[in-house]
Amino acid sequence: MLVSPCRLYRPSIRPPIVASIAVQHQSRRRLALAAAAQSCAPPAPDDTVLRHVFDSQSFWREFRRARESATKPSRGLFGNRYLIHPHGFLDFSKATVEKCQQLVASVVVADTREEQCRIPYLLDRLSDSLCRVLDMADFVRSTHPDDSWRQASTEAYAMLFEFMNVLNTTPDLKIRLESALGDPKVAAGWNSEENMVAQILLRDFSKSAIDLPDGKRRAFVDLSNRISQLGTKFVKDMRPELSSISFPHRQLRDVDPLVLQHATGRHLMGISIPTVGPVAVTALRSMRDEAARQKLYIAGRTAPKAQLQTLQEFLQTRAKVANLSGYRSYADMNLSDKLAQSPAAVNSFLSALSKDNELQTRQEMEEMLLMKKSEQGDGDSSVQIEAWDREYYQAQQANKQRSRSRRPDFMSAYFSLGTVMQGLSRLFTQVYGVRFEPAPISPGEVWDPDVRRLDVMDENEGRIAVLYCDLFARPGKSPNPAHFTLRCSRRIPPSEIKEALALHPNLDPMQVINDGMAISHDAPSNTTYQLPTIALICDFEQPPSAAQAHEPTLLSFRNVQTLFHEMGHAIHSILGRTAHQVVSGTRCATDFAELPSVLMEHFAADAHVLALFARHWQTDAPLPYDMVAERLAIERRGQGVETEQQILLAMLDQAYHSHLPLTTMPGGGFDSTKVLQDVWDRYGSVREPRETSAQGFFGHLVEYGGTYYSYLFDRAIAGKVWQEVFEGGRDGAAVRREGGQSFRDEVLRWGGSRDGWKCLAGLLGDERLRDGGPEAMAEVGKWGVKG
Repeated sequence: MLVSPCRLYRPSIRPPIVASIAVQHQSRRRLALAAAAQSCAPPAPDDTVLRHVFDSQSFWREFRRARESATKPSRGLFGNRYLIHPHGFLDFSKATVEKCQQLVASVVVADTREEQCRIPYLLDRLSDSLCRVLDMADFVRSTHPDDSWRQASTEAYAMLFEFMNVLNTTPDLKIRLESALGDPKVAAGWNSEENMVAQILLRDFSKSAIDLPDGKRRAFVDLSNRISQLGTKFVKDMRPELSSISFPHRQLRDVDPLVLQHATGRHLMGISIPTVGPVAVTALRSMRDEAARQKLYIAGRTAPKAQLQTLQEFLQTRAKVANLSGYRSYADMNLSDKLAQSPAAVNSFLSALSKDNELQTRQEMEEMLLMKKSEQGDGDSSVQIEAWDREYYQAQQANKQRSRSRRPDFMSAYFSLGTVMQGLSRLFTQVYGVRFEPAPISPGEVWDPDVRRLDVMDENEGRIAVLYCDLFARPGKSPNPAHFTLRCSRRIPPSEIKEALALHPNLDPMQVINDGMAISHDAPSNTTYQLPTIALICDFEQPPSAAQAHEPTLLSFRNVQTLFHEMGHAIHSILGRTAHQVVSGTRCATDFAELPSVLMEHFAADAHVLALFARHWQTDAPLPYDMVAERLAIERRGQGVETEQQILLAMLDQAYHSHLPLTTMPGGGFDSTKVLQDVWDRYGSVREPRETSAQGFFGHLVEYGGTYYSYLFDRAIAGKVWQEVFEGGRDGAAVRREGGQSFRDEVLRWGGSRDGWKCLAGLLGDERLRDGGPEAMAEVGKWGVKG
């Protein structure tokens, strides 16, 4: 496939952040080291300005006003010369289609060896041209607050997506690429990156049913369209069979009355509460009455039969597409270009991880069982932990730990948004040699007045990326944190500059070649790059309007972890500067893409990293690290049980995308509920109640399709990298250049142009990993996800 949107969302179902520091080993010596690190950390250039543009609304307004007066009239959204008005999206799309048709013609007539050598470049440029519209339109249609912009971007996306599908099923493109790959003299002229690009594009063409006869190809298209429809319907219809259930007052006496204010109804005999959502979760964690917990748990995990029928058809249609494409199962097809490569390798990883996690899970279950027996007090030896007990007893354990600390949580006072951004810049300066610099914004460049622009500056190369930060909540904005790559990195050869000059002799060719957006040009080497342009989206609350002049936005520790996570994706896009956009930044195997972001969660909890920036917004006092240590200890409790739940979901994802959906099961056709029960019965610590059908709420099945294991996989790798490369943060290793340079050289800079296993083998010095396979996957599983 020529393009897939450069967008990474943080999974909405995920276990607590890994307690990445062994809390039991924290000592006074480490706290002293942290304080020393803070006292000697020099401010980076523009460090104070960086903090103020996020912490002070009045400073931001003046900063923007002063610089806007010195800039030219509107250069368009993101600085794109087409996007001065919403209808510019149509002009942008038409110009792109015309350019793509010319590129297709160049590929189709490539007969000489010299012309064939250029095929990877031409196809990558074709993909880049499509991405320039699709990635930007995808972002605008989901984020822009103006209806006219959303409508225009939606139309542009539809136009280019349809055109892209035509290209992906154009046999001549694949034939020319195969011919070039099959000629040793042509392939010998390619470097490793060009060869990787050619292999990726050929594999993606094959996945588009391009080799099938016309009848089967039409069937493939019809089935693919049906999958899209069913997936959308499944996610849209995720709701329980019963939206609310009633409880007598006595069963809710332990639930916070403030929470019950959001109940759906009150009557003489009791209260009706929703079966899913925050109220239901709080009730499950609070209700002492086991029968009430059981009733609520089952109701909240029972989907309507129509939803299960949609899921069944969805999974069966995916299986049919895979069979049509020559694969045994959809998982086999979807995993062929991942690090795992096969379902067998995924199962090797999950089995090894499950074994590693077994002891901690058993200990946690035993602790909960003791609590349950103590609470019941009747000495009944048959008492056991049930599925509806987990939330309740984990909450009780956390409450006891918090009560022992006897200290209110004031951590957010040390995490103003500006200081956290300042800290990220200081961290990246020390480990990667890059920093954030607040930049002027042209009229029309951003989609909301609260969006900040940062230029990313490399200590040797100057500006290497543009980062738009849309971090504040507003009406209608999605609450989900996300990283969007609006434009990928790509090297622009001199021939394109000459072409631009010939087509537009009255315009600056440097503006034409990248639609007016950011580029870098090194005159001595005559090397030009289109710079990665990134949007970071969060949903942080601004202070009350009356206080905006002096009170900054304060982040919870979880919000700090979220921002570090999303910035991990951003730094991957920033430093993954490749010659071809198909493999730049986060365009690597999807089961490797979360590694930089999960690794950043370890940095967010490190004493020396926090010492770079975490200070009280009013007193300037440094953050006492024992506050963080207590929080991590609380988060780590229950990690074994939570990891087990993620393993079970990953196993279920594998089962659903195996050959099973097209297999006749005992008693009739495919039964998704029976499959779920079998997975839980075989691998889980607690049986799932027979009455439930929780698969009806597993929306990630649509997005992941056999790759749900990826987040666990990257958590295991990130933990290993943290311990081996950054030495677990010991003695300030987290803020030293050695570890960062190694990670940059072996992982980040390659984007997707190097096999992920080779990246890991080089980074960790472990040749057993170089060729991947089930053995390497099992080895990663043995590392565990304990941090």
